[in-house]
Amino acid sequence: MIARILIGVMVFIALIAGIALYYLQVYAYYEEVPPDAGNVQFVSLVSGEAEPLMFENFKGIDSESSPLRYRACFDMPTSLAMMTETYQIVDDAEPRVAPDWFDCFDARQIGADLESGTALGFMGQKDVVYGIDRIVAVYDDGRAFAWHQINACGEVVFDGNPAPENCPPPPESTR
Repeated sequence: MIARILIGVMVFIALIAGIALYYLQVYAYYEEVPPDAGNVQFVSLVSGEAEPLMFENFKGIDSESSPLRYRACFDMPTSLAMMTETYQIVDDAEPRVAPDWFDCFDARQIGADLESGTALGFMGQKDVVYGIDRIVAVYDDGRAFAWHQINACGEVVFDGNPAPENCPPPPESTR
């Protein structure tokens, strides 16, 4: 009888721990991002610097626990043709999956549309945090989606190797 009680208690504790772990991974650390000009920027072909652009209907989330948790959905009144002539295109854009409750961001669909050419990936901001770039996928109808992605310098340094010559020196925390 005592064994059954102990097994029941262990199963109950495991269930509570599983629910807590799920909540912490999917909901707990995310915060809503306010719609300000710093959230929607594109890197200019001419200056190489990020420039803010007009946007509408911004919805974004982020987390202090990881720089890769940033996701945003918004509308761009700027034409895609003008953007391709003005801002840096990113060929290796790979959207990160967002939590299911952030329903405006479908990484699988965005990724498929980037591969097919239905959407184009742009450099939103280089080194938001060392080794992490903000990428923005833009559709012809003005819909846009942003996320953070590890860049080439980050891949090398985060693996514990020294930064390549063409990369800025990494911060102390990554050495």
